[in-house]
Amino acid sequence: MFDIKWIRDSPQAFDEGMSRRGLGPQAARILDLDDARREHVAKVQDAQQARNAASKKIGAAKAQGDEAAAQAAIDEVAKLKSFLQSGEEKERELSAALTDALSTLDNIPADDVPDGDDEADNVETHRHGEQPVFDFEPKEHWELGETLGQMDFDAAAKLSGSRFVVLNRGLARLERALGQFMVDLHTEEHGYSEVAPPVLVRSEVLFGVGTLPKFEDDLFKTSDGRYLIPTSEAPLTNLVRESILNEDYLPRRYTALTNCFRAEAGSAGRDTRGMLRQHQFAKCELVSITTPDESDAEQQRMVGCAEEVLKRLGLHYRVVKLCTGDLGFSARRTLDIEVWLPGQDTFREISSCSTCGDFQARRMNARYRPEGEKQPVHVHTLNGSGIAVGRALIAVMENYQNADGSIRVPEVLQPYMGGKTVIEAA
Repeated sequence: MFDIKWIRDSPQAFDEGMSRRGLGPQAARILDLDDARREHVAKVQDAQQARNAASKKIGAAKAQGDEAAAQAAIDEVAKLKSFLQSGEEKERELSAALTDALSTLDNIPADDVPDGDDEADNVETHRHGEQPVFDFEPKEHWELGETLGQMDFDAAAKLSGSRFVVLNRGLARLERALGQFMVDLHTEEHGYSEVAPPVLVRSEVLFGVGTLPKFEDDLFKTSDGRYLIPTSEAPLTNLVRESILNEDYLPRRYTALTNCFRAEAGSAGRDTRGMLRQHQFAKCELVSITTPDESDAEQQRMVGCAEEVLKRLGLHYRVVKLCTGDLGFSARRTLDIEVWLPGQDTFREISSCSTCGDFQARRMNARYRPEGEKQPVHVHTLNGSGIAVGRALIAVMENYQNADGSIRVPEVLQPYMGGKTVIEAA
């Protein structure tokens, strides 16, 4: 959401930001809606003042015994009352139209975000580690899992349909171990507070982070009007909604390991084999609430926390800065971490770390009071995957596979696996 005052003061800068998002000029349309609202509000205020004045005339006229003047004033009050009743409804409609227009516009990219059309225009910033070398043809994760008898897509289809999986025995425990390892790392070493949030939330929570109204088709909605979370970014970020925080309370850093749910409405035909793109998946989320001065540094810190997960797992990865055409709706800047998958012979996204500026905070009305200042200002919000558990499982399976199809357990996960070092077929 944008500050309408800023758009009025800087319409050219606003349109330039929209242009970088691939949109046409928007300032004139938005300001026309705001002008109509402001003009109507002024008429309502004038009518309220006129009604108050006419009400006083009634008493004065009756005190003087001038019934004609009193009746004229009564008629005027009735007319103004009728206008005010309809005027208040129109004011709500005009305000809603302005809010609807603002709520569907993408956030403006940061100055250092590269311009581009799609992921082909993303810019790699750095790599870590080396690609593993195999003396055999590495398999993809779904081949390994099915051969082990511990990854069952047919059973999942009987239970729930496509884009679900049943994990069992060693792989089920390995997935659990990965999630626990991530949360322990972020809470014990990176200073995040663990949260166990609801996975069913109200619509205003998803509006607050920018998922609604634009991406409703990608959500699972319950019969009572609530939604299953597509990521725990939604409940974690909204922990500060409708709040005014003290500056010394910031930064707030939250982490949660939850199941997430996505309809994948726009992914027909993509990643249909295996568990890369599922309707239900586990993810360790990172969320930061901070001041405007610290948000850029906080993003770099968050990326480092997510990278540390992959470093300790001994996985080769690269970091890329997303271009304007690949940037998410609420993000000003996003850095993706892509892990190497030898079975696919390519990098695949495993974490996205975004700074949203005050875009989400305005939608949530989340503010803080700078030290020594009277007026509160909006916080800055950031979110990132720390990391996607299912994709981490895929990466471990493909990078730690043996020629016989067994999977070595990374050393850092062995304490979570009861000391188990290899996952083999039963």
